[in-house]
Amino acid sequence: MSERTEVNTLGEFGLIDHLLKNNEIRNSSTILSAGDDAAVIDQFGRQTVISTDLLLEGIHFDLSYTPLKHLGYKAVVVNLSDIYAMNATPTQIVLSIGFSNRFSLEALEEFYAGVYAACEKYNVDLVGGDTSTSKKGFVISITALGEVAPDAFVKRSGAKSGDLICVSGELGGAFLGLTLLEREKKIFEETGAQPDLEGQS
Repeated sequence: MSERTEVNTLGEFGLIDHLLKNNEIRNSSTILSAGDDAAVIDQFGRQTVISTDLLLEGIHFDLSYTPLKHLGYKAVVVNLSDIYAMNATPTQIVLSIGFSNRFSLEALEEFYAGVYAACEKYNVDLVGGDTSTSKKGFVISITALGEVAPDAFVKRSGAKSGDLICVSGELGGAFLGLTLLEREKKIFEETGAQPDLEGQS
């Protein structure tokens, strides 16, 4: 019987390191490859920063309480955050989705409305992508590209003791919101009761 190693024994970064251990850099234009928040490519006097995120229904989002427009917006900004983390300016995204026949054209339009809202707010162009049918669930993959002045990108390994750490938003807010949504979902599944949001905004 062959040995089986559970992926969760490695952790996220351990898995990434394991899968990339045989990765080879073949082009001199590749300044920083997979393994950080984004890749860096040197072209035309500016360096290109690239990052990809995959979002899976049931793992990263729950459509029972996530409006599709909000999901489209979130799918874009989680990618752009990696570009900003590298001290770069996002410029383009590539979006690919897989969806089952339970999604109507109107549902996909709502999702894309969120995507376009994020693109407009952050001055980013949607320049490509792909669509495919999915037997189960909604699958979203976005690749974000950005640009940065030569060698001005910031790596995780550059952090050192004494650095100032800045955050946007309120720490713990997303976790608290998710906890409330999951609680209300459980109550609804058990009793059918829905929260009274009259007058709330």
